[in-house]
Amino acid sequence: MDKLSGLASKLGGGSKGNQSSGNEDYVDKGLDTAEGKLSGGKVDPAKMRSTNEKITDTGREQFEKATGKNVPDKVSN
Repeated sequence: MDKLSGLASKLGGGSKGNQSSGNEDYVDKGLDTAEGKLSGGKVDPAKMRSTNEKITDTGREQFEKATGKNVPDKVSN
């Protein structure tokens, strides 16, 4: 959990506010679920929304860069 907290503080820790869950894709929801389970429920995913969005966007960009293929629309927003 310390690694997630450290990464969150480096990336801004949700300072832009919350987005509605209607904008979340499967990757965002998966990260929220993993974060909740690994933290034992101590981290509120809604407060970490902007940080999580940055993490998943970076992951998508790296995937596309490495494979040369776009992330499927079903998975990515």
